Amino acid sequence: MQKETVSRISISLPENLLEGLDDMVARRGFESRSQMICDMINREINEFRAQSSSELMTGTLNLVYNHSAPGLHKKLHDLQYDYINEVISNLNVNLTDTHTLSVLLVQGPADKLQTIANKMISLRGVSHGRLNLNAAHIIPPIHPLPKS
Repeated sequence: MQKETVSRISISLPENLLEGLDDMVARRGFESRSQMICDMINREINEFRAQSSSELMTGTLNLVYNHSAPGLHKKLHDLQYDYINEVISNLNVNLTDTHTLSVLLVQGPADKLQTIANKMISLRGVSHGRLNLNAAHIIPPIHPLPKS
């Protein structure tokens, strides 16, 4: 694997912001400010892409739901089949006698993944839902990558 080219930049920060950054670097175990800032920038770029494009992305949809809610399990199951090309895999864990954690591995256009998430999260009986997306190059693509 070829080593990535690195560019140096300079930024100015208020003292209290720098102190907060240094504290976060130490607490999270990063080796340097640069490493921490790269991590933050990568997260923001992924968030921007996830919200503003049809770029291919991968991620997880995490749901906590009441599995005794009438018809909910079937609705969630049917939505996964409706989007069988985007829902790659799922894992269900019973948290309590009434609540289940469902983690779905998804891949596809960011806007379509957001649509799927919205449809599932808005169902009656789902108490919590969150879509977390990453750049598509993280796992081997199932969807064909767009031609440049």
